[in-house]
Amino acid sequence: MGIVRDARKAGALLRKAIVGRAAVQEVRRRLGQRPPHPSHHFRVAVYFADGAVNMYQMRQWYRPLAELARIQPVVVLSRNATGARALLDDGALPVAFVPTVRDLERYIATQDIRIVLYVNQNTRNFQMFRYGRRWHVFINHGESDKMYMTTNQFKAYDYALVAGDAARERLSRVLWDYDLDARTIAIGRPQADHYSGVLPYTPDGRTVVLYAPTWEGDRPSAHYGSIRSHGEALAAAVLASPEHRLVYRPHPRSGVVDHEYGAANRRIIDAIRAANAADPTAQHVFDDTPDLGWQLAASDVAIVDISAMVYDRLAADKPLMVTRPVDPAAIVDTHGYLSDAEWLTAQDAPDILAAAQRVLSDGEAVSRLSGWVRHYFGDTAPGAATARFHAAIDRLMSEWEQWHTRTGDEDDDESDEADLGDD
Repeated sequence: MGIVRDARKAGALLRKAIVGRAAVQEVRRRLGQRPPHPSHHFRVAVYFADGAVNMYQMRQWYRPLAELARIQPVVVLSRNATGARALLDDGALPVAFVPTVRDLERYIATQDIRIVLYVNQNTRNFQMFRYGRRWHVFINHGESDKMYMTTNQFKAYDYALVAGDAARERLSRVLWDYDLDARTIAIGRPQADHYSGVLPYTPDGRTVVLYAPTWEGDRPSAHYGSIRSHGEALAAAVLASPEHRLVYRPHPRSGVVDHEYGAANRRIIDAIRAANAADPTAQHVFDDTPDLGWQLAASDVAIVDISAMVYDRLAADKPLMVTRPVDPAAIVDTHGYLSDAEWLTAQDAPDILAAAQRVLSDGEAVSRLSGWVRHYFGDTAPGAATARFHAAIDRLMSEWEQWHTRTGDEDDDESDEADLGDD
């Protein structure tokens, strides 16, 4: 049995290597057909060391970063070939493919990068941290109350751009000797200023229910995914109603660990297809598009798992319910919004229509939601978060200038031959 398992692992590694090599060749070819980046042009870089599977972490920042790029030129430093290929396919931002440390050093030497933004905690972030004469800023790939949001890794960054008071409280409870006032800057949720897009259906008076579950998780404490426990019953109820429309947006990683979870996901997709075939006016939607915006703005009520989607929806200031994990080992934060959320248990999933109507019409529920929105994101008026994001970048640029002037630094050579092992 062990021989078979080892053979499968070896085969998977070989396939991964083949895919990676092909991606490298394609990315280099495509970039070779484009003009080189202007010298000393980019001042802000987004460091992304992940592959295509985690592109959702980058994509949610595309629009805020494109808006920022009108003021401060922005480039993505991509370390992984499949991630770089996806970035090129999307075409949202300029891309520098720097798979090795030598590539990274060569590119950094051609630019005027003063602020480096990080959307996740990839261990290869540390290969960029050695550049000391730049601000390293964690912007994360979403706001939530998961354990990930209080990791001690926050201390590795010069600054963290956080959403608001809830994030500060969360960090203060967990991190020792962390100067919140000095090292965090609250910006709200700039993505919410871009909740837009073309609707894939024609509005017709149906109540639109967004169901956006997360993936199954890779350990019991993170078993937040609801597709197997809630999803099929929930979807069946909405699809059977002539007064409702389902927008189903599963996490792109759904099924990568648990095959049965993936099978349940496919059954919901098939059910949507069948419901639309039976009644074309229903216009139910399976949404696997990269952009997130219209789904949050257009839906009347959202059902989401414990994930960043809870807080993406909160930023829209519209009714939502959160699925209660069925695994008792799943860790649920009881300090923030989840202590007062509108929960949907697996047992109640078949009755989702009644539950949705309650949160839509209950005045107390609406009032509680508004209070939590302010606590997490501050001012959610259109454009307010974008203005705070730009102000934070302006502040860091100003502080960079002050330190640069104070120390008299010229172009620095921070290469370290001992760190070139990944070449």
